[in-house]
Amino acid sequence: MASLAVVLADTHIPRRAKSLPEGLLPYLEAADLILHAGDLIEPSLLEELALYAPVRAVKGNVDPPNLGLPETLQFGFGDARVAMIHDSGRKEGRRRRLARRFPKARVIVFGHSHIPFLEDEGGLLLLNPGSPTDRRRQPEHTFALLRIERGEVRAEILVL
Repeated sequence: MASLAVVLADTHIPRRAKSLPEGLLPYLEAADLILHAGDLIEPSLLEELALYAPVRAVKGNVDPPNLGLPETLQFGFGDARVAMIHDSGRKEGRRRRLARRFPKARVIVFGHSHIPFLEDEGGLLLLNPGSPTDRRRQPEHTFALLRIERGEVRAEILVL
């Protein structure tokens, strides 16, 4: 049986948007899990997301300390090991640095840059979903889907 995660980061609610985009809602309704890679800002967003599916989230650099979120997470999802962190650091050396930090991970989700990124090489998938609400210098608002079925891991970045 396939497992589907909706992957978000950098929603910056309510600074950059008052709420999640309507186009995201059908994906949330279909999700088995929702991942948020930090910079939620508004704590009630976690409660809103949890109405759709279980949520795993890490603390972003502008999240309030009272959110109580961890800096990193590692967990099993379907047949894969997933790790999450908000800021992956500089682009140069990112893959090597993250592989050292999370040696058992098949998937590493991160945010911070608002730049969508998907790369699956050497048994390690790196995924930054971009932002569904604050595109900064990017042409589109984005989020990602992560599917895991019978040990096969696939991700895609979608435009809202």
